[in-house]
Amino acid sequence: MRAVESVATVTEAPAYDPFAQGCPSRDLLDRIGDKWSILVLGALGQNGRSRFTDLRKRLAGVSEKMLTQTLRALERDGLVLRTVYPEVPVRVEYELTPLGVTLRGPVKALTEWSLEHTTEVLAAREDYDGRASRVG
Repeated sequence: MRAVESVATVTEAPAYDPFAQGCPSRDLLDRIGDKWSILVLGALGQNGRSRFTDLRKRLAGVSEKMLTQTLRALERDGLVLRTVYPEVPVRVEYELTPLGVTLRGPVKALTEWSLEHTTEVLAAREDYDGRASRVG
């Protein structure tokens, strides 16, 4: 009797290329690179579970509509969990999902980089704008 070898099929993740037009990873980069998404992810990463009004207070300048759209998009992408508590009045809280938690490090690194290099970027902008105004 012949032994039958069992070959396990390995499912490989699709090869995504963010530089290729139409690649779904571009949509993801757009989402997580969006100003309000970065700030929401950062706030939830720092504060943990938060209510909508707390997030709105924390994110100075965000409109109710923009915060709602951002939270829905992050929820759709599996990065934020929305929990509704059947109370009167209804209580809704947002928190990072396990997938969203994996972004804490990159978001923190970007935030720290921006804080560390803001002065240099502002100086570069001023220099560029000064040169541009002399030329044009």
